[in-house]
Amino acid sequence: MTITVRLFATLREGRGKELELEANNEATPRDLAARLGIDVKDVAILLVNGRDGRLDDALADGDRVSVFPPVGGG
Repeated sequence: MTITVRLFATLREGRGKELELEANNEATPRDLAARLGIDVKDVAILLVNGRDGRLDDALADGDRVSVFPPVGGG
């Protein structure tokens, strides 16, 4: 199945803004993060098809996963 992954802010560095990944039928956002070398501690917001998602949610063909890191400032 094909999953579109959108990365934001520092997570884009060395990975790009949007990726299409082939994944097995049991893939989760946690699996995709590991495949992209993203530590789950660096995931602050996770959306699946524009809705709040969880790292261990099962994904389906055509899903869009958006991953945001923690944001700091001051």
